[in-house]
Amino acid sequence: MRRLAQLAVLLAATVLGGCATTNSARAPDADLHKLKTFYVVRVPEDERGIEKLIAQRLVTLGYQCTSGDAPTPAAAVDAIVTYQDRWMWDITMYMIKLSIQIHDGATGAILASGEVMRPSLQRKSPEGMVEETLGVIFK
Repeated sequence: MRRLAQLAVLLAATVLGGCATTNSARAPDADLHKLKTFYVVRVPEDERGIEKLIAQRLVTLGYQCTSGDAPTPAAAVDAIVTYQDRWMWDITMYMIKLSIQIHDGATGAILASGEVMRPSLQRKSPEGMVEETLGVIFK
């Protein structure tokens, strides 16, 4: 009976814990290393400043980057970055999923995308989610 209870606890932890997942895709002809300037478009509903975190991380990676509310930048850039963040409640609010897309600055075509999903027990800070998502894109 005790063995059955231990198995039930292990199964529950596995099911409830879930697994962190990462996905990325890149256009066959995309060379992200040629990109030097980026513009991150803020999602209108975003009140947490995720666009600023993405822009800061891109600067840390050695790129020139700005962000703003406009769907297109005021000056020409090599790439426009869009994102979708999904939040959940589990005692506190946390980001469960972040998707980032990098679009060609001239044509708008998607050059690359990445997505990270982390359940509650494996949650990261918004900065950590941005770092991990950009990491899967630029790997």
